[in-house]
Amino acid sequence: MTLDQSLRALEAHYRSMPPVAVMQLRVDGYDGQRLRLHAPLSAHVNDKGSAFGGSLVSLMTLAAWGLVTLRVEQAGLDAEVYVADSQVRYLAPLHADLVAESTLADDGNWETFADTLRTRGRARVTLASTVALPGGGVATECRSRYVAIARR
Repeated sequence: MTLDQSLRALEAHYRSMPPVAVMQLRVDGYDGQRLRLHAPLSAHVNDKGSAFGGSLVSLMTLAAWGLVTLRVEQAGLDAEVYVADSQVRYLAPLHADLVAESTLADDGNWETFADTLRTRGRARVTLASTVALPGGGVATECRSRYVAIARR
């Protein structure tokens, strides 16, 4: 599968989940190391006119899950990916569209993750995700662990 096909399949998978479909998200970029998702503020606004906290964490979770899923596929493996745990910090209100970006945490290694998944049928990886403020800065950040379990 080409990268473009993989990204289209990922967006279709997101749309296949009813709670995610209403988020109106789209893949906004992928460079092999970072996955960026975009969602309009109008679909996620709270009673204060800023982005709803649940939407912020959901978009970061989906960006990290999508990144792990793409990396599993690129390694030629077939596995289900699950979020194991997350730590979220809400740093500032966001009054603009939501742009979440996820990348491998500093202490992670994609090759080790893929090798472990290949040999043990199960592997964990930690990701760092953020939602940016317009003009720079971070509205929300998340550190989360994901587990991939090989399909039998």
